[in-house]
Amino acid sequence: MVNRADSAGAPAIFDAHCHFFSAGFFRTLGRDLREPAPADAAVTLPDRLGWEPPGDDTTLSARWAGELDRHGVSGAMLIASVPGDEASVAEAARRYPGKFAAATMVNPNAPDAAARTIRAFEEQDMKCLCLFPAMHQVRLHDQRVERLVAIAAERERAVFVHCGMLTIGARKKLGLTSVFDLRFGDPLAVARLANIYPQASFIIPHFGSGMLRVTLMAMDAAPNVYVDTSSSNSWMKYQNRLTLSDVFKNTLDVAGPSRILFGTDSSFFPRGWQKDIFETQLAIINELVPSEDDRAAILGGNARRLLGMPAPKV
Repeated sequence: MVNRADSAGAPAIFDAHCHFFSAGFFRTLGRDLREPAPADAAVTLPDRLGWEPPGDDTTLSARWAGELDRHGVSGAMLIASVPGDEASVAEAARRYPGKFAAATMVNPNAPDAAARTIRAFEEQDMKCLCLFPAMHQVRLHDQRVERLVAIAAERERAVFVHCGMLTIGARKKLGLTSVFDLRFGDPLAVARLANIYPQASFIIPHFGSGMLRVTLMAMDAAPNVYVDTSSSNSWMKYQNRLTLSDVFKNTLDVAGPSRILFGTDSSFFPRGWQKDIFETQLAIINELVPSEDDRAAILGGNARRLLGMPAPKV
């Protein structure tokens, strides 16, 4: 059984869902405060949250690289967690090629969304486009969304689409209002896009974040729809007597092990990489997945394949 990523014979763990809470991320949050913006939100807001300031992008990249190494994790997808912050994760991936895959959040409503997406792929080597339809209040069949998905598909890149329940913990703790339209995060609409654009791979995080049933329907309808396993999966409170083991088993029954990506939703320091989430999921994977190759695929191989990341050096 797998115990650690660096154990003899164990697979290389790749975390498919980590947020890069850069200085740019906090400065964007600072502009949303009702009070006068602090002198440097990248310092003052982490302090208010009980977190550590990220420093510049180089410093944060090095910290994440060291944090993953400390836990024996071979790499991670780092998500730029506000639109316009793609340079931060691009810098991390440039400094640590093979370890970090860069992913960018794009608001389809922005007038430069298409140009920014093309630049992110062609100049900054982004591996994944991240869409948050409930946050940006745009339906997935909107032509502005389809244009971005087409750009990703033309380059055979991944498209991450947040569906179901959405909360932003940092905003809530800072008292910032978030008006999300949860109707727009529909896994069935992801299946439609996946069938129109088969060159792209579509990732629905958190097992659909409360929409497991329709997420599994989407996976059954389109072979290029995947799920990631990230976060505490607290959405299970919406479904009576459902356990995380049940969630994994249902997903394995419908889609098999090749379309499940391990992730933690790690984001800030000093908490760092969420080893407890890994250990909980690892126990379930070891119990439900008898094949060593299949376990290795879930824990890292699938994500590296989707994101075009090389196998880690032994």
